[in-house]
Amino acid sequence: MSNRHHNRAGNPAAALPLALALLLVAVFLGACGSSDSGTDPGSAADAPDYKPALAKAPAQLKPLYDQGGDLAPGGLDAFTAQLDQVKGYPVVVNNWASWCGPCRTEWPWFQQAAADHLDEVAFIGVDGDDSDSAAQTFLDGHPVPYPSFADPDKSLANETGANLIGAFPNTLFFNADGELVFAHQGEYADQAALEADIQKYALSDS
Repeated sequence: MSNRHHNRAGNPAAALPLALALLLVAVFLGACGSSDSGTDPGSAADAPDYKPALAKAPAQLKPLYDQGGDLAPGGLDAFTAQLDQVKGYPVVVNNWASWCGPCRTEWPWFQQAAADHLDEVAFIGVDGDDSDSAAQTFLDGHPVPYPSFADPDKSLANETGANLIGAFPNTLFFNADGELVFAHQGEYADQAALEADIQKYALSDS
């Protein structure tokens, strides 16, 4: 009995399933950890200084940016009214959620894009499928100079068509007449990719 037990324990083939299981656990944990990498993208310590850009913002866009960092109430009606108020300027709408890892990854790129183009583009966030408290906590720690409209039931996504292009994040581009001209599905690859779409879909006709 003891010899059979000893032979089984010493058999490399018998230990292989356990080793594979441990390896898979290690890989899984490593992947989870790598998404954070010990950093918090877009945190207040790393956010751009928006003051110079805000100082150049035209009068029509100042009321929008006076709400910077806020989670705006009012749902679809308020969002539609906001689009009307900035008509004459192209609009970039970032649909995001505080629990969405890719949204957090690309957040600094929207921070920088806003700092670069506040005087010529209206930036608006839409926080969907999220709680108000989680969204506002995230906004407080990751400042942007524009508001986000709460969309817990995705009524804004349904109205704008964002629900048709997949999961978070996604980005909508409206022209100066308030017409949707392009929708980008998923996380941007990098800052340059977002900037290219802003140049193509927001600024080419402005």
